[in-house]
Amino acid sequence: MPKLVTIYGGSGFVGRHIARRMAKEGWLVRVAVRRPNEALFVKPYGTVGQVEPFPCNIRDDASVEAAMQGADAVVNCVGVLGEHRKNTFDATMAEGAERVARLAAANGVATMVHVSAIGADADSDSAYARAKAKGEAAVLSHMPGAMILRPSVIFGQGDGFFDRFGSLSQFGPVLPIVGGNTRFQPVFVDDVAAAAVKGVLGEASGTYELGGPDVGTLRDFVDQTLEVTLRKRLVVNLPQGLAGLMAWACDMAQSVLMGLIENKILTRDQLKLLQQDNVVSEGAKTLEDLGIKPTNTATVLPDYLWRYRVSGQYAAIKDSAKNLKV
Repeated sequence: MPKLVTIYGGSGFVGRHIARRMAKEGWLVRVAVRRPNEALFVKPYGTVGQVEPFPCNIRDDASVEAAMQGADAVVNCVGVLGEHRKNTFDATMAEGAERVARLAAANGVATMVHVSAIGADADSDSAYARAKAKGEAAVLSHMPGAMILRPSVIFGQGDGFFDRFGSLSQFGPVLPIVGGNTRFQPVFVDDVAAAAVKGVLGEASGTYELGGPDVGTLRDFVDQTLEVTLRKRLVVNLPQGLAGLMAWACDMAQSVLMGLIENKILTRDQLKLLQQDNVVSEGAKTLEDLGIKPTNTATVLPDYLWRYRVSGQYAAIKDSAKNLKV
């Protein structure tokens, strides 16, 4: 009989890649999400009935426990980049992670994989980083053999990094950025999924920091985005004071409007995160330790950033046509 894995947040950016890979491994996949009707796209990842969305709220014990009934393994991918209404950092990434691990242990689930982030630190100035650290500690207190994955910024189609700057490059001659000198080590989303599968299959445990082969500043990767999208923009690194004022204004707008809009521009907490490099620590276990060769950005970016070119998918054809002799 096929084994079953429950993936919390399984329709999200990382979770859907894990779901697809687990289906290929022959497992039944239960995708635990708040709105199952919006996650129907995961069903074709496997054969009929192999991958199924399941209603679940990470903040509710009964909901989380119901989603893991009969599961052989659980994967927690739930995370938020900014706080909005009840979805605070602690509620989703600390208490939510603890809830999954505690109930998994109580229900005899053998294996757990938890997706955290590089920079998780209980003493950080950032509430996001502190919540990630609390989540890791809670998971290991209930499931000591769990695999913890700490990726750097994750890239791939639909990401919030290269995709975001590609979108911004379409508007105006100036592209403002914040934290241009902060170093990142982008990791391909499918490499993160491959690492998670190793944990689900029981081939690895412990904590791994995941980064790709490319290490550079935010400015370096913005320049790479512009190169791939064939756009010329004046990239301006905003002063810290001005960035702080902008983040405060965006946060206040969300607060004054009582959460009717979500601040997806820049939060004060994100500004704190941008003051710290986001790269793999020296001596940490990495993708290579899992037998996974990291994918570089140049291999993947053209596959999904082409739509931000002036001529979209026809840019290369138009450029080639210039060389034709009449």
